[in-house]
Amino acid sequence: MVSFVDRVTLHVTAGNGGHGCASVHREKFKPLGGPDGGNGGRGGSVVLAVDPQVHTLLDFHHHPHQKAGNGRPGAGKHRSGADGDDLELAVPNGTVVHAADGSVLADLTGAGSRYVVARGGRAGLGNAALASTRRKAPGFALLGEPGEALDVVLELKSVAEVGLVGFPSAGKSSLIAALSAARPKIADYPFTTLVPNLGVVSAGETTFTVADVPGLIPGAAQGKGLGLDFLRHVERCAVLLHVLDCATLEPGRDPISDLDAIESELAQYQSDLGDLLERPRLVALNKVDIPEARELADFVTEELTGRGYRVFAISAVSHAGLRELTFALAELVEEYRAGQEALAPARIVLSPKAVDDSGFTVEPDPDEPGGFVVRGSKPERWVRQTQFDNDEAVGYLADRLARLGVEDELAKLGALPGASVTILDYVFDFQPTAGMADEEYAPTRRGTDDRLEPNSRRDADARLAAKKARRQHVSDEELLLERAATE
Repeated sequence: MVSFVDRVTLHVTAGNGGHGCASVHREKFKPLGGPDGGNGGRGGSVVLAVDPQVHTLLDFHHHPHQKAGNGRPGAGKHRSGADGDDLELAVPNGTVVHAADGSVLADLTGAGSRYVVARGGRAGLGNAALASTRRKAPGFALLGEPGEALDVVLELKSVAEVGLVGFPSAGKSSLIAALSAARPKIADYPFTTLVPNLGVVSAGETTFTVADVPGLIPGAAQGKGLGLDFLRHVERCAVLLHVLDCATLEPGRDPISDLDAIESELAQYQSDLGDLLERPRLVALNKVDIPEARELADFVTEELTGRGYRVFAISAVSHAGLRELTFALAELVEEYRAGQEALAPARIVLSPKAVDDSGFTVEPDPDEPGGFVVRGSKPERWVRQTQFDNDEAVGYLADRLARLGVEDELAKLGALPGASVTILDYVFDFQPTAGMADEEYAPTRRGTDDRLEPNSRRDADARLAAKKARRQHVSDEELLLERAATE
């Protein structure tokens, strides 16, 4: 049965924004009292928040799909829809959020750290908010924007101040059980510890956390054995404690060779947090309650001290030497904490948009000769918010695109009247006379726009269908060519 999960793929979906309402106020003696459609509600966002009481990603292993609440639609009498509820997911301290392509999105350390992993969709405006001096009674409203939907990978890197490193069966689990109230699994065979164990240790007035992580073998930096699972939980530790087995009966093994092998793996591991060999490191010669192990510990102590290590002969069974070791670790932890407090506060880097950034791009359409593709956050959002069965809403979209400069950019690139313009999955006919600012527009009947031809929507649908058919035809031809080449 799975009890500890330190890496999981999470499928998150933010809530959709509520649609705006198109309504006209009506009461006795006031048949047309003006637009009173309310705005929709904002879609809920998915938020990751560090919770000190959570130590594993097990909940997401069983429930990988998470969705926030949708915003409610607006209503007449200027009633706005309710916002969707944000979904706050509790994650352990030290959780790293990766995008699907492997890039790091957030590194959550410290209680209360938060990251909005998927933002809720914007609310659609009601016709009351769309009214202007020229368009006094809009017969349309804006649709709510869909919420973000994406897959992220959550990876837990144990946040402990002291990490116990050593070969399997070196006594790390017994040591953390002797130092703290943790009760990890202890047995007389290798790889007893398959998941990290955390313990809280007190030394005088200093309290710190210790991580007992899976055992290390040569080749771990390349993924051998538990490999990277071990090293991932070590790279965040401020102090490393080498636990060396002085009572091993395996041929070719001794405390010096074990130390060299572990140091080699630490040196090979590539960490974004710096070289692991730069961390303060102590050596604990374990199992000295056995007479032969005590003799071996006394024999290698001088050489280890000559290498610059502070050496402690200990026994996790008899608790010999544990008090001295605990206070030495507490001293290094206090030095680390003092250094962290002395660090300057993080600088916030502002990256304003370039002065010549128009917010959109226009490129020739590779699938449509003479056609163009418009990309950009604003044009794409406006298209998603447009109700295409309402000609007045389509005319409003044309006005917004014209004010943004899309029409001028198409003219610069040589777009001819009737050329296809694709935004997202929608194909439009380029008609320069259709895009005019609000102050130049003389409204007609509600829900209509005389600048648009009656068949423009049908023509656009036909163009989109033809474009998809051409893409499918090209794909079929490529498939036939590949089959011919293999045969």
